[in-house]
Amino acid sequence: MPATRYDTVFKLYPYERVAAQDSDVPSRHPVVIVGGGPVGLGLALDLGQRGTPVLVLDDHDGPGTGSKAICFAKRTLDIAHRLGVAAPMVDKGIVWNVGKVFHDTAKVFEFNLLPEDGHRNPAFINLQQPYFETYLFDGIRAAQARGAPIEVRGRNAVVGMADADTGVRLDVETPDGPYRIDADWLIACDGARSPIRTMMGLEFDGRVFEDNFLIADVRMTADFPTERWFWFDPPFKTGGASALLHKQPDDVWRIDFQLGWDIDRARELDPDRIRTRVDAMLSSQTGEVPDYDLVWTSIYTFQCRRMRSFRHGRVFFAGDSAHQVSPFGARGANSGMQDAENLAWKLDYVIKGHAARRLLDSYDAERSFAADENILNSTRATDFMTPKSDMSKTFRNAVLQLAQKHPFARPLVNSGRLSVPCTYDGFAHFSEDMLQGGPPVTRPGAACPDAPVGDGFLLDHVGHGFTLLALGIADLTTDGIDPMISALHIPDPSPPLVARYLGQAAHAVYLIRPDHHVVARWADFDAGNVTAALDRALGRV
Repeated sequence: MPATRYDTVFKLYPYERVAAQDSDVPSRHPVVIVGGGPVGLGLALDLGQRGTPVLVLDDHDGPGTGSKAICFAKRTLDIAHRLGVAAPMVDKGIVWNVGKVFHDTAKVFEFNLLPEDGHRNPAFINLQQPYFETYLFDGIRAAQARGAPIEVRGRNAVVGMADADTGVRLDVETPDGPYRIDADWLIACDGARSPIRTMMGLEFDGRVFEDNFLIADVRMTADFPTERWFWFDPPFKTGGASALLHKQPDDVWRIDFQLGWDIDRARELDPDRIRTRVDAMLSSQTGEVPDYDLVWTSIYTFQCRRMRSFRHGRVFFAGDSAHQVSPFGARGANSGMQDAENLAWKLDYVIKGHAARRLLDSYDAERSFAADENILNSTRATDFMTPKSDMSKTFRNAVLQLAQKHPFARPLVNSGRLSVPCTYDGFAHFSEDMLQGGPPVTRPGAACPDAPVGDGFLLDHVGHGFTLLALGIADLTTDGIDPMISALHIPDPSPPLVARYLGQAAHAVYLIRPDHHVVARWADFDAGNVTAALDRALGRV
């Protein structure tokens, strides 16, 4: 019987006995994913929509209690839109673009994460993780109804494994006892305490920061704007060294308090003590304490760690099982969704014989680079928020003072650099930039920004496969290109499309990967150039 580690909010995939449990011969699956969180479900939906059979095993039957991850970035919403599940997320979520930073009672500055128009999705939404997982699973159900080969088994805990050159054998525990299955490829999306990583004896290296943060999710009716407010040395003195406030759906507000390292965790989690902190924060902003309920509370410690490699033969690691960062900056779930998108198309193409197997090594190369970038930003934020010496604190406070009046100091203020997509500059499967005067934002390796096209948006037309995007070319003939490539011809691009994709160039041709990263770009179409770039992108050369 699988152990119950936490209570679930929604029972999305209740346990059902399957025929494989009655056979002495293990059933074989092309792809098995361990873990039904956002990364595992997103990866399964992506693979299944491509027609690759995938089985998800989770030791519970739905998302656990608590908001957990709540900030989902535009890049994640663009991924979700491609998968067909973004609309209910944005409808339910709290949309925000503006953040404000305070030092004591003074506002240091405010920022807008998406000051330009012409994007389908906002910079961020706040949405509790259980809802995010539910909408992904709704997408899986819809895909299954259309024939997508996706199966999700709840209360199926992987308790043992044997890795071999030809596949992976898994021992699975259920309420009805154990059984075995075989996988051609295994993807561990089983969280920061990854049982698969432990079974394989793999290391998880990094840094644990000597600080603790209290999360209090509070349900109340309040007139605060839907913005991210962050305080250094907050004026409500029970707030600790820093505090954070922002809104979630269902009239729930996320409040974080920085408590320090040497604390009594049980004492700090006492509801009366938490209420004292929350009362002080709310009264400092409104002059009174509104009625509220404590919905969920937790204490966490910053950790910035990652595996040395995200691929081990036929086993891949994605999301928190592969890397871990502090919550400030919203880099955990967002980077995990980018892991899933990076791996899904590559594994699909290799399984179908469209790409060389060595392409799979690029998953580790690219996403390890992204993890290092996230860890670097997360570490810098933590060091700025929690100065380790008197001199560091003096510098931090001087920066905060200067930033109130001088814009040059504002980039130095770090309350968590918020998640943006990684750009794979110079990586092996991207081509040299051949568009003179092209905007840096769409150079090879970058993720495609959205822009208006007709009565919709560019990313509506860039689908699951490779796309050849031609802009500003009156007559385009794409004879000679691989049939796997879809052509998107826009002879009269909108001004935002010109700004983001043409820059100083009069016209351009882009080759875009299935995960919407730019492979190559040129001033004009040449079938030979496109073929060479595609071969490089697929690891054929």
